Amino acid sequence: QVQLVESGGASVQAGGSLRLSCVASRSTYDYHMGWFRQAPGKEREGVAIMYSYGPTTYADSVKGRFIASRTNANTLYLQMNSLKPEDTAMYYCAADDTIRGSVWTYWGQGTQVTVSS
Repeated sequence: QVQLVESGGASVQAGGSLRLSCVASRSTYDYHMGWFRQAPGKEREGVAIMYSYGPTTYADSVKGRFIASRTNANTLYLQMNSLKPEDTAMYYCAADDTIRGSVWTYWGQGTQVTVSS
């Protein structure tokens, strides 16, 4: 079992930056970790996937602007720069020991990011 708690969401102006945090109840080094977002009326979108064996992949929409990191066993970050109104969404972190596409076992409750123009 892994409990995940996100924080750091806020309302910001376009062009601004935010850093989201995700704190896990146990070490995540054996897990793949993901950041996802869902805007009202839209499907959930994978933002960044951090594979347990090292690589991190990003959605095309955030490449060059967002950086996902795992600085210790229990804490993940999503640094979001040059924010755009279309980045407005609820952001979630997720964990699983197996990659199964969009199916992830453990999810946080989400943190809201709102970007105004």
